Amino acid sequence: MSQVALRYAQAFADVVSAQNLNREQVRQQLIDFQLTLAGSRELKELLENPSIDQTTKVKVLDAVGGKIGYDKQVRNFLAVLTAHDRMEMLAEVLDEYNSIADRQAGIAEAEIVSAHPLTDEDKALLEQKAGALAGGKVRASYRQDATLLGGAVIRIGSTLYDGSVKAQLAQLKQKLVNA
Repeated sequence: MSQVALRYAQAFADVVSAQNLNREQVRQQLIDFQLTLAGSRELKELLENPSIDQTTKVKVLDAVGGKIGYDKQVRNFLAVLTAHDRMEMLAEVLDEYNSIADRQAGIAEAEIVSAHPLTDEDKALLEQKAGALAGGKVRASYRQDATLLGGAVIRIGSTLYDGSVKAQLAQLKQKLVNA
């Protein structure tokens, strides 16, 4: 990630924090705008075109905001990005903002890999366990890996917690070899 994206993200995170805005709501508004931008070649070209004046771009941002709905602070942030010809960096800035907002809220990213599809009950239990391991709240993403045979693997940051049947069998094998 670039230092420029980090600076914009940090500045916006400071605004969100100072004004006690709902981080999740702001995050969703930025994602909604990003999806709208990605889905409209015309909007992207207009906002990224340096020859179009800022007043026109802000009017377009206001029109888009009326359709998808975002807070004044989000609109102002997007206007700053367009004014400084940084709209092409929106995805990168959003990634940085999400990391900063998660840190401020004490939320860790957890990747949970299981051998089989998980029920909502299983997911809730695993998220609770991951939260205990992380020492706070987690935002979990899930995927399947049939090679695990059973159990689950949880990755929080660079730490891996392997509770899979495959790992347990490997540990048992090692104990038998050492015995």
